[in-house]
Amino acid sequence: MADQVPTSTTMPSQSTGPSQSTGRIFPPKGQPLISGFNRIGLWSLYIKEIRRFLKVQTQTIWAPAITTLLFLIIFTVALGGSAGRAERVILGVNFASFIAPGLIMMGMMQNAFANSSFSLLGGKIQGTIIDYLMPPLSSAELMIAIVGAAITRGVMVGGAVALAMALWPGVDLQAAHPWAIVWFGLMGATMLALIGLLASLWAEKFDHNAAVTNFVIAPLSLLSGTFYVISNLSPVFQAISRANPFFYLISGFRFGFIGQSDIGNTNQAVLGAAIGVGVLNLVLGFVTYRVLKSGWRIKT
Repeated sequence: MADQVPTSTTMPSQSTGPSQSTGRIFPPKGQPLISGFNRIGLWSLYIKEIRRFLKVQTQTIWAPAITTLLFLIIFTVALGGSAGRAERVILGVNFASFIAPGLIMMGMMQNAFANSSFSLLGGKIQGTIIDYLMPPLSSAELMIAIVGAAITRGVMVGGAVALAMALWPGVDLQAAHPWAIVWFGLMGATMLALIGLLASLWAEKFDHNAAVTNFVIAPLSLLSGTFYVISNLSPVFQAISRANPFFYLISGFRFGFIGQSDIGNTNQAVLGAAIGVGVLNLVLGFVTYRVLKSGWRIKT
């Protein structure tokens, strides 16, 4: 019987590589594969930051609300202890209703700063900063996710504070101008979130972060007209107050509730302050982006 000659010969397959077998051309090493806006990555980091503070929400949400409520209790009891002072009218409302919007705004700003100022600083101290730098996220996407999470925490704290104060006797929280509440609330949280991100880039230990909180954020918050109207101050201190951006944020936020403020009692009077804080946030956001993009103190 004649030997059968195989019609085909099995030869070891030679790998031609992904680019030859599929026709796909990969970019050079070091060039990112994801182009355009990485929405999935941004959303993932945003959710990660949200879950980080929600895991300890007793400390990050409810504790600040209780602390801020204590300010209301102390000031209304101490300054309004007598019957005459308890009924004292400031800008057309009683004292408790006057300071309540300022305390809500102060809680929002301080907690927005606390959240964003911990993100990169915690990574630098714990040695996990690479978790922020390695994912395929641009500097803008990284900044938006961190700042967005800080704003979310500020809004949550503001809602918790407003809920607690609405249940307090003598506090009347009515939205006279809802646009001012939303605009100045978001602008205040955004401003402090950006400042917090800058602080986390600059700080190398928690003491540095605490120094910014104690010597910059707290004084600007307490001396911004939260507990008083600046018309009661001397002309020199009135000028100093008007140089404080927190003054416009808190006064505009108060205007949204009671319809009156130190910067005016009409929408037209407050509109200038609304535009001013918006422009200031744009400038601050650009500066923060450039510093973050440079890799200052996080890539060197």
